[in-house]
Amino acid sequence: MKTIAMIPARMGSKRVKNKNLRLINGKPLIAYIIESATNANIFDDIYINSESEIFKSIAEHYNVKFYHRPQSLASDSATNDDFTLDFINHIDTDILIQLLPTSPFITSKDIQQFTRNMAEEKHETFISVRNDQIECIYNNQAINFDQKKKTPPSQDLKPVQPYACGLMGWEVNRFRQNIDTFGAAYHGGDGTIGYYVLDGFSTVDIDRETDFQLAEAVALALEMPPKSPEYYTPCQIQEIADSDRERILTEDGVAHNTMLDYNKERVSLSAIINKKGDLASWSHTIVNSPSNSATLIAQLPGEGNRLHYHPDWDEWWYIVKGDWEWTIEGKVKKVTEGDLVFIERNRQHKITAIGEKMAIRLAVSRNDVDHVYDTNSYSHRREHTVANN
Repeated sequence: MKTIAMIPARMGSKRVKNKNLRLINGKPLIAYIIESATNANIFDDIYINSESEIFKSIAEHYNVKFYHRPQSLASDSATNDDFTLDFINHIDTDILIQLLPTSPFITSKDIQQFTRNMAEEKHETFISVRNDQIECIYNNQAINFDQKKKTPPSQDLKPVQPYACGLMGWEVNRFRQNIDTFGAAYHGGDGTIGYYVLDGFSTVDIDRETDFQLAEAVALALEMPPKSPEYYTPCQIQEIADSDRERILTEDGVAHNTMLDYNKERVSLSAIINKKGDLASWSHTIVNSPSNSATLIAQLPGEGNRLHYHPDWDEWWYIVKGDWEWTIEGKVKKVTEGDLVFIERNRQHKITAIGEKMAIRLAVSRNDVDHVYDTNSYSHRREHTVANN
């Protein structure tokens, strides 16, 4: 099955002049979706579909193809059905994926998964949507809640799903059949229709001047390193949460971290330990799945993690080797090889290697769990790490 990506882009725009050429963080709007489509590496060809030759030069610059649609299909009265039918009548393809340049933050991963899901689930029309969990009214009628009952928590509301529009997919033969039958095919007509949920910045859609202001801010934010959230606490002790495991391990003083060699069907812990040695601290992530993660952490006497807690996750450690001093809620205990340590959520804890040799523990948690520190311990470790570097 031949799969083609089409990026429609016309010059005429009433609300924002020449919006597809408008710069966002120094780059034309249309460039964002071209780069995501190219990096997805899933299409037989990628085309910009436009009436304007200026987009031909952009296509050449980004090493994609250009389809010159008739001027009549670039007017305000021309519909998506019209220029799509014209395109598939001139470009040979079995599956057409439409990517809108007005959705600049759709990722390559979104595009890959959308295209694969359409094929695997055998949809003839595939439409991107977003989930909105909020009470909604249509024609003065409640559509996802009961006006005579107490409103449920927002997370329990059945979401409404407005079109996200940035990604659309059609099986070409079904598209033509729907045009012949209904004079329209954009929404699917007859045939199998599926929906793909976009979230986060991928749902940003640019139509108005204020949307460009938002997009500029998002583009700049995406270039910045992630910032850990900070929280106000009644006792005025500021806290900071961090869920980046690699950063956490590094700032805990672990010198060498292997983060991507995981989820093997069988693994020898002793082989990993022997290979890593006992001259400097190290970690090796063995399991990393949506449900849990497991990481071997080896540290020398005096090394350990910082005092912290997990607000919504229980954690446990298995002591593989050596001795550790375990502090939980201010109480100090010694744990040793063969012990299992369980930490309930919201309990402050830390663990420090003791004795005269390297100590190793298997930390079992989940990849995205927040570690919450007070800013004093967090800043102290950061300053200590920078000084050591």
